[in-house]
Amino acid sequence: MNPVLALRAVSKNFGMTAALTDMTLELFPGEVHAIVGENGAGKSTMIKIMTGIHQPSAGTVEVDGAPVVLSGSKAARLRGVAAIYQEPMVFPDLDVTENIFISATSGLLLNRPAMRRRARELIARIGMTLDVDRIASGLSLAEQQAVEIARALSQDVRVLIMDEPTASLSAHEASELRRIARALAADGVSVVYISHRLEEVFELANRVSVIRDGKHISTKGIADTNPQTLIAEMVGREVGNYFTKMPSTATSETLISVQGLSVDGVFENISFDIKRGEVLAMAGLIGARRTDVALALFGMLKTSAGQVTYKGQPLQITSSRQAIDAGIAYVSEDRRKMGLAMALPIRWNITLATLQKYLSPMGLINTGAEVATAWDYKKKLNIRTPNTDIAVGLLSGGNQQKVMLAKWLNMAPDLLIVDEPTRGIDVGAKAEVHALIRAFTAAGGTALVISSDLPEVLALGDRILVMREGRQMAIINHEDASQESIMALATGQKDAA
Repeated sequence: MNPVLALRAVSKNFGMTAALTDMTLELFPGEVHAIVGENGAGKSTMIKIMTGIHQPSAGTVEVDGAPVVLSGSKAARLRGVAAIYQEPMVFPDLDVTENIFISATSGLLLNRPAMRRRARELIARIGMTLDVDRIASGLSLAEQQAVEIARALSQDVRVLIMDEPTASLSAHEASELRRIARALAADGVSVVYISHRLEEVFELANRVSVIRDGKHISTKGIADTNPQTLIAEMVGREVGNYFTKMPSTATSETLISVQGLSVDGVFENISFDIKRGEVLAMAGLIGARRTDVALALFGMLKTSAGQVTYKGQPLQITSSRQAIDAGIAYVSEDRRKMGLAMALPIRWNITLATLQKYLSPMGLINTGAEVATAWDYKKKLNIRTPNTDIAVGLLSGGNQQKVMLAKWLNMAPDLLIVDEPTRGIDVGAKAEVHALIRAFTAAGGTALVISSDLPEVLALGDRILVMREGRQMAIINHEDASQESIMALATGQKDAA
């Protein structure tokens, strides 16, 4: 049987940089083929070649055993190749039906009743219940991804590439998406599943391919490998178990005390203390309002009640500038909107929050000092880049995360609030980010870590605050916590916890 899509010795160069080298990959109908690799391994470039966005510098792309030229995304769609990403790309002001058939609306006359009937059929095919007349802006992330899958099915998709599709989803939504992937494969579609969550790979995939530094390392049946082997192949080195809880470095001194903090209509009556050297982890499902608590502490949400005592003194934070001046840093979960200036160089991003430090008496930026700081963090945080003058948006997600951490560590904060510190990054980068947070608290810093990854919560948190729908359910000591007890609280099952 010919593979439905194959890469044969494909290479892709951007100037002097080789993004892919002699990449060979075969995708067969009716299988879920997982692809794993570190950030920067070449996965995104490979997807763009398979979907016609990039053309190979060398090698060939085959469909049904014959060489083809995919001159663009439309040419790839006509061959039955489509992709969905972790951030769904729907038109928020259009309804579900219009989003599904957006690529078929070039004609002057559209049979809208027929389109709605077909939309219902496509939604039913993936096992979802969704009003096809509903406006997309009101859909959940999982529902938006279902719309994208239905759009692909409307174009007779044969290869569906799912790139980190569950990175922004709750556990239930992620489970639903994996069910859809299995159903599509059973229906003969070749599903390419790219994920940093190895537990998903082993639950879902028939085969798994590892790529590293733009090269194909291995392809194996899922029964013929294990997580440890995959990790070793992905990173090319042994990675310590970043899910292992390190000894607490908490002292007896309370850095921040929060009592009865509330924002009308968002969250209410949040109370906790964090000691110097301690990591307080904040857990909960999507919609628990953990990020809103962080934004209130950073002065970006106006509180309606409550008191914050910081370094022994009452503190009312009304702006992010005030929070920064007080030594509070916030690493956002959204690198693009609230973390980094993607078009600006790495070194500018690292010094942006502390620019005053680099001004000369004449008011000019001391470029030499700025470059030295950026290179120092490049080395300390293992930021993979040939230099610090390239735009940060050109880096992989894991390296962008490190730049964002460097930006805030450079201000030497007392309190570091980190929201989803390892969202969408690979296991090697996760280990490095965890080590950075631990080193920060070991040196006397204090951290509030918000994470939806329960093993991460247990690995980092000395204590764990669980939230549900804007309310604080409990604070658990690490030694008393388990994934089951945290989830029971997060879902409102107090007795089970």
